[in-house]
Amino acid sequence: MTGAFERAGLLLQRDDGALSIQVLQEFYTEATRATRPHRLTHDMAAGLVKAWTRFRVQEMTLAVLESALEICAAHRFSYWDSAVVAAARALGCRELYTEDMSHGREVEGVMIVNPFR
Repeated sequence: MTGAFERAGLLLQRDDGALSIQVLQEFYTEATRATRPHRLTHDMAAGLVKAWTRFRVQEMTLAVLESALEICAAHRFSYWDSAVVAAARALGCRELYTEDMSHGREVEGVMIVNPFR
């Protein structure tokens, strides 16, 4: 498990990262979920969200929504995964780091990379 934390830490130290509003929202929701064994307090989770705004952040726009719907239909991803890909594409990202999608798959010019593999 230590290796995964180290890899996550290295990604967070980079200066060229980007996030979507959705990713920040999902982090906060999951980190503070009442049923989570070691959940974060509101202040801790909100502080991390604030810290991560040092990265470029893609807001949800009509263009990102429309792109997500197209990705959803074309690639049969969930809407939420499609929105993450659409946001990455809108930011001009070539790689999307996630453990939730198929490692090595290219979607709309964005390569899916599981950094914990």
